[in-house]
Amino acid sequence: MLLEGKVALVTGASRGIGREIAISLANEGATVIVNYNGSKEKAEAVVDEIIKAGGKAESIGCSVADFTGVENMISSVTEKYGKIDILVNNAGITRDGLLMKMSESDYDDVISTNLKGTFNCVRHVSRQMLKQRSGRIINISSVVGLSGNAGQANYASSKAGIIGLTKSAAKELASRGITVNAVAPGYVDTEMTQVLSDAVRENVLAQIPMKRMGNTKDIANVVVFLASDMAAYVTGQVLSVDGGMHI
Repeated sequence: MLLEGKVALVTGASRGIGREIAISLANEGATVIVNYNGSKEKAEAVVDEIIKAGGKAESIGCSVADFTGVENMISSVTEKYGKIDILVNNAGITRDGLLMKMSESDYDDVISTNLKGTFNCVRHVSRQMLKQRSGRIINISSVVGLSGNAGQANYASSKAGIIGLTKSAAKELASRGITVNAVAPGYVDTEMTQVLSDAVRENVLAQIPMKRMGNTKDIANVVVFLASDMAAYVTGQVLSVDGGMHI
């Protein structure tokens, strides 16, 4: 197992990509803390699935947008397990709309959860990882953070910001054995994309050289790699997992 004995915290892990990441890390031997903000029931279902498969997991509720709440979450995990080896910043929301019609709250809410939430988690986990002189931080960005997207100015801003944050944190933490990388998924078949109309879906597929949407396992596999010793000399990078969409 690639992650035997490691402790991993995955934010927004009750569904979609976060759920698959949590399960995949657990399958490689990590003890996984399944963070959620909305549904405790869904988070516990992920925990149950991991435990039934012979893994170790527990859930913890916290809004990543809450600076003090995140500090308390990190402290709680550290006190119980003595360390945090892997942090996956996956929690994110969308509030899509054209820029000229977008409300201030729709912009602020997305930035607060997606970008500031990532900052909050990196900020508070870094102190523990610096003490350990080791750690893996993986931030989930997006293809739209690289290319932009009409109707998603807030989401694209947040995901582009995560890339800048990733590179800056990587430079600050590298000398202490901590790697910081980002994964930029393309269109992945989740609850978030299943609401797309057939016409929009066809338009999306036309932009993807591989002619299919990704699945959650495609993303989780890359996260497992970055969390493992196989990626010990990889930091400050943005790995696009998008079927060639951003080429």
